[in-house]
Amino acid sequence: MKIITEGELPQDRIQIGQLRSPYGLNGWFWVYSNTDPMTNLFDYLPWYIQTKNGWTQVSVKRWKPQGKGLVVALKDVADRTAAEQLVGSEIWISKSQLPQAASDEYYWNDLKGLTVIGHDSNEENVILGKIHELFETGANDVMVVRPTADSVDDEERMIPWHRDVVQKVDLEQGEIYLAWGVDY
Repeated sequence: MKIITEGELPQDRIQIGQLRSPYGLNGWFWVYSNTDPMTNLFDYLPWYIQTKNGWTQVSVKRWKPQGKGLVVALKDVADRTAAEQLVGSEIWISKSQLPQAASDEYYWNDLKGLTVIGHDSNEENVILGKIHELFETGANDVMVVRPTADSVDDEERMIPWHRDVVQKVDLEQGEIYLAWGVDY
């Protein structure tokens, strides 16, 4: 695999998956996908991964569903030993490869780091923290909000992403307004 320079990497890269563990003896991997549906991972090629030696661009040779997951064969990864060297590598693409989100939809990556504004017992706006990550549950997605130096308290919160909770998302200002109280 050819190592590429920082200048050859997309500046707008976004992480969409991970090479999890070897599958079989011929250089295949179990792959984790952050896309929905998970097979969309293969719609965004080429992939960039960071190895111990630096960044490299990889090409998918073949992929297939396997049980409840996905497995993939990469060009230039011929056996299990080579695959083991790449286990844990995150899969990145250029964000420009993604379709434009609808006006009322957001990519999770765009939401991470937004300042979360809720309200106190007097219905005054207060900073609850910043979105650290999001995850999916059966009912709805959940924002993990971690406190910052200017937060109202030191509490980490898990707040549902729901139309009754999310009032306004302002990506330009880096803020999200919620119908969510300090004492919830």
